[in-house]
Amino acid sequence: MKPGNRNRAIVFAGGCGVRMGGSVPKQFLELDGKPVLAHTLEIFERHPLIGGIYLVVASDHLAEGGEFARRYGITKLLGVAEGGDSAQESIYRGLMFAAAREPADTIVLLHDGVRPYVTPEVVTANIESVERHGNAITYTPCYETIVISRDGGTVDAIPPRSSSYTAQPPQSFRLGDIIAAHERIRARSEGYDGMVDQATICFTLGLPVHLVPGNHGNVKITTPEDLVTLEALIRWRRTHA
Repeated sequence: MKPGNRNRAIVFAGGCGVRMGGSVPKQFLELDGKPVLAHTLEIFERHPLIGGIYLVVASDHLAEGGEFARRYGITKLLGVAEGGDSAQESIYRGLMFAAAREPADTIVLLHDGVRPYVTPEVVTANIESVERHGNAITYTPCYETIVISRDGGTVDAIPPRSSSYTAQPPQSFRLGDIIAAHERIRARSEGYDGMVDQATICFTLGLPVHLVPGNHGNVKITTPEDLVTLEALIRWRRTHA
């Protein structure tokens, strides 16, 4: 396995969290005594195979990114990049920021700043998959029936639950490979239209995508209910560790 000093986490925290209500971006909402983003950064700070972290934030939080990391004991922070006008543009900017400082074969784990409940085992599995296969897309099986509907009112298809999964971060690659994939997507007339994550980008380009089992509870904080659920999970993990 590649030494930890060559594996990098790139954490994206540029969202405004409009579906949460209120004026505080969801990555800065309090969760079990500290901001959601602090919990997320700690996942990679504590992992022995992660040698450094890059943080991508909105322009109005750029100046405070480094101070935020210091405040919460994130010693592996290597830099703070300014995000873009969309999620994929922010990811591209974060990748290019890292590329100016890292070799192309660096393993990068791309993660959402509002997913603070990834286990160390999932991080390790992502790194091992990139070493063996070139990439890693974290997934969990679907426990409920997936319904496909084009108009939102009638059912067009129901894929078998046994072969249905949800893709989620971390999504991990060699730095040069994922930048090359972004460049190909950006060169299209439609650009990032329809590209919801790195798995979609790779699949659209016909690239092999390798799956890594994730942990349930790795939810993206989108609604107030998500925050309540994660608060309970974090307290449960602390008392059952």
